[in-house]
Amino acid sequence: MDLRDATTEDVEGIRATAHASLTASYGHALSTDLIDEAVENWYGEESLSEALTDENAVFVVAVEEGDVVGVVQSYFVNRREPVGELDWLHVHPDHRGKGIGDDLLARAETELLERGAERIEGRVLAANEAGAEFYEGEGFTDIGERTVEIGGEPFVEHVYARFPAGGGEQVLTEARVTDDGTQLYVAYDEADRASIAPFYVTYADRERTERMGYICGNCESFSVTVDTMDRVQCNDCGNKRKASRWDAAYL
Repeated sequence: MDLRDATTEDVEGIRATAHASLTASYGHALSTDLIDEAVENWYGEESLSEALTDENAVFVVAVEEGDVVGVVQSYFVNRREPVGELDWLHVHPDHRGKGIGDDLLARAETELLERGAERIEGRVLAANEAGAEFYEGEGFTDIGERTVEIGGEPFVEHVYARFPAGGGEQVLTEARVTDDGTQLYVAYDEADRASIAPFYVTYADRERTERMGYICGNCESFSVTVDTMDRVQCNDCGNKRKASRWDAAYL
């Protein structure tokens, strides 16, 4: 098994591995149509080609006998502190149990840390017990949870992090007041990468029990809209995030 940087020639192999991985991990929780739609949205040729040429991406494939059997898609992101985000870590179900996920994670984490990341962060739906076990087995800490919508239904998503430097402290939640006088709390450790700067999740309370929306990390506007596909856009500066992925786990 070889690890190497992904190229545009790997698009079909990445799509096939992702589809098989998602089906194996979520076939019990999500419909076939929804999984098919997710693969089409996230692993279409245009989306993958864009991701492969992103200078902040660490995109690696595991290849065995010429076939892609695993993939990790991650990014170096400057929030209020630099973070290495694990968007996806897929291993084809026929090749699980061989340590491929461990090797992909180690390769991505090494490069993200070399670029200056102070922590490595990933997310996994509660429905993916194997994904949670993988992160915990790799020494990640569950630092919180949030609710995401998939096909109009709410699902709980856990956020995992590893602090290689040994600090292990989360960014504090900050109280902010909107233009209409509403007090919200910005969670700077819950950020979604976007075209210009991250969007940060906002809550109605410091304990983060009632999620409200987003604040734009570029212009700090609370005027942010979210559509039915979970696309996010700032109405003031145009910062935007594409339809979200809903797992960053070992699948």
